[in-house]
Amino acid sequence: MEIAPTRMTGVDAVTVRPGRPLVGTVRADGSKNAALPLLAAAASLCRSVHLSGVPASADVQTMLALLQRCGYRIAHPVSEPGAVIVLPHGGPVDMPGLASAARIRASYYLVPPLLAACGQATLPWPGGCQIGDRGMDLHFAVYEAFGDTVLLDDAGYRVLAAKRARDKVTLTLPFRSRGASIAAMCRTVASGSRLELGNPNLSPETTGVLAALTTAGWAAHASAEKITLVPPPGVPAGTVAWTVPGDKIEAGTLACAIAATGGEGRIEGVNGPDLKALAGLLDWAGIPVTLAHDAITVHQARDVSRRPLRGIASLAPDGLDADFEPALMALALNLPGIHLFSDDINPGRHANLLPQLASLGAAIEELSPTQCRLSGPQRLGGAAVKATDIRTGSALLIAALNARGATTVSGLDQLRRGHADLPAKLRTLGADITEVPR
Repeated sequence: MEIAPTRMTGVDAVTVRPGRPLVGTVRADGSKNAALPLLAAAASLCRSVHLSGVPASADVQTMLALLQRCGYRIAHPVSEPGAVIVLPHGGPVDMPGLASAARIRASYYLVPPLLAACGQATLPWPGGCQIGDRGMDLHFAVYEAFGDTVLLDDAGYRVLAAKRARDKVTLTLPFRSRGASIAAMCRTVASGSRLELGNPNLSPETTGVLAALTTAGWAAHASAEKITLVPPPGVPAGTVAWTVPGDKIEAGTLACAIAATGGEGRIEGVNGPDLKALAGLLDWAGIPVTLAHDAITVHQARDVSRRPLRGIASLAPDGLDADFEPALMALALNLPGIHLFSDDINPGRHANLLPQLASLGAAIEELSPTQCRLSGPQRLGGAAVKATDIRTGSALLIAALNARGATTVSGLDQLRRGHADLPAKLRTLGADITEVPR
């Protein structure tokens, strides 16, 4: 089968100038946060999986390359852009060197596929966005519940598969960790065990993996109290087809950008109900939003409410995804009222974001390392700023749309880890964004 080339731009900075309100229709890419666990689940299944809607973001491309190094075959159908076929490994393989796994946070999703292929997983400590301590103790507790052995050192960690798979694994998480919930499900798939997981994360990324596994014959049930997962009898034959959902974070970022400029637009290719928490905050602020099963539409605000925004990140079911908070903060700089933001999930994110917004003239009061307050609207001025992580980069693009003068946003390599080309989507909506060659 032919391999389709991956195209990634070499531009590292863009210049953003204020202009007219954003208007139009744009389509969200597939979700990075959904694609990564789906790829891990596909590799853990030991059967062929056809996955469509795979985004060209750098972290996803890195994961595909890592799976190939682990002995899994990855085919890219030329006739179907955005699709990959994950084929089972050909038999036991030696543990490969995976130094490049240190580039991404989601490298921990490789543990179940590696245990299936090699009987062990040796990985460097995760990289990705530097947004505070996001330890892996809970992930390790998951693997130990399956009888695996976990060994740690300064360079990374090693997981040795249990000599005998357990028929049933029961554990309860101390908090609703998305990564640990998905790790437990993928480890269940790799071992063929039954799982009963208490206090699970029920984000769309988690329930999306469950829904995909049901198409592969697994019996799955999810509630706020627990997730149960039961393997099919035997290994079903044939290829199973999965689809990566549209990126709710990209759609929400674009919605905030439209709202920040007083525009009107529609973002398609995303499950509208996944944006319910964000839409509720925009409506509260007086920005009308319509959710459909495949889109979110932002309507032009006739009169903003002056009600304060409360962007409080939460792991609770139907809570606000932490990745929405930076975009909402950038929007709030243009809204009247006193607005509060909090992200205890990523305790170092504000340390990245707030200094960059301050370079544009934003006055933001830090109440704690994870909580801040600001009064709007504020008058921002163009400056040189840097995307120190994915969500800081997207927030800076939004803030720059209303800053007086030109703003140069560098560090796009960070932004491309989560979005293949977010500036291009903003240009489609009418944003004045020009590329700055390296």
